[in-house]
Amino acid sequence: MRRKTRQIKLGGLLIGGDAPISVQSMCSTDTRDVSATLRQIMDLELAGCEVVRCAVPDQDAAGALKQVRDGCNIPLVADIHFDYRLALAAIDAGIDGLRINPGNIGERWKVSEVVRACQERQIPIRIGVNGGSLEKELLRKHGHATAAAMVESALNHIRVLEEESFDQIKISLKASDIGRTVAAYRLLAQQVDYPLHVGITEAGTVFSGTIKSAVGLGVLLSEGIGDTLRVSLTGDPVTEVRVGWEILKSLELRQRGPVFISCPTCGRCRINLIDIASEVEERLQNLPLPLKIAVMGCAVNGPGEAREADLGIAGGTNEGILFRCGELVCKVPQADLAETLIAAAWQEVAARQSAENIDTDPGSG
Repeated sequence: MRRKTRQIKLGGLLIGGDAPISVQSMCSTDTRDVSATLRQIMDLELAGCEVVRCAVPDQDAAGALKQVRDGCNIPLVADIHFDYRLALAAIDAGIDGLRINPGNIGERWKVSEVVRACQERQIPIRIGVNGGSLEKELLRKHGHATAAAMVESALNHIRVLEEESFDQIKISLKASDIGRTVAAYRLLAQQVDYPLHVGITEAGTVFSGTIKSAVGLGVLLSEGIGDTLRVSLTGDPVTEVRVGWEILKSLELRQRGPVFISCPTCGRCRINLIDIASEVEERLQNLPLPLKIAVMGCAVNGPGEAREADLGIAGGTNEGILFRCGELVCKVPQADLAETLIAAAWQEVAARQSAENIDTDPGSG
């Protein structure tokens, strides 16, 4: 059962409570390059990103945020460190959310100014605790960046904001390893009811980082911990979004786009299954309906899996059979298998959307 949290509003998006778990990412562009940043945000939106964050290292980046905000269709969060004036400039630019560590902003009056500005604009704050940048006194106390040290840091930051009568808060507790991250979130989840932003920070390259993120986030989400997530990968942030959605889909927590099934191939396979499956997945990744699509290689499990899918192919010798909703449609040469399945998927989308429009038309009966 999902952990019950209080709900906050980030732009037009609800986070926490009974709102769906949202997928976030962060631009890798120079925020000062507005055109490049907006192009990347558009790519992220297309992939299903629901919240985007931009780094704000200086006043020039803060000044560019208004143009970014004006061209962005999803909530925009400013990532601020050290300089409270950057936070104030980002708020003036119209951002929807702020990511700060109150502990590295400086004197209390600086934090108070930032919080007051957020209160006036109804802008929530994410307290972002990272195992790699804990306060020195906590490192001395705990010996190193333990899960308990991370939670103590978060509670200290929460206390600062609460003393300013501010409760529009979400929290993240990220480390680069799964064990500390999971332990920290479990510990904090027992002590506060604020929504949690979950992720494994600095998870690694696309291959290793995807595995670490899927394992770590899978554990937390399966325990009901997490209201919004980011998969942190050294690569194209669009991949982060796709991986995030696949994690949610695999846990049946949310659905977006198709569900792909394909076999690992073996010596019985007589079609070029790897290329076919890769092409089908790449070209159908933005399919607007949650169709179950199977790409199978031989006669052992192929026909059964293909029949169970909305659309599927089962391979033979240099050919395959196309199934639609359990019915055999036709036999297709290997060279045409990918194109045939892709075309059938889009035809299925068109047919279902057409039927839905007819069913919902008040004049249709």
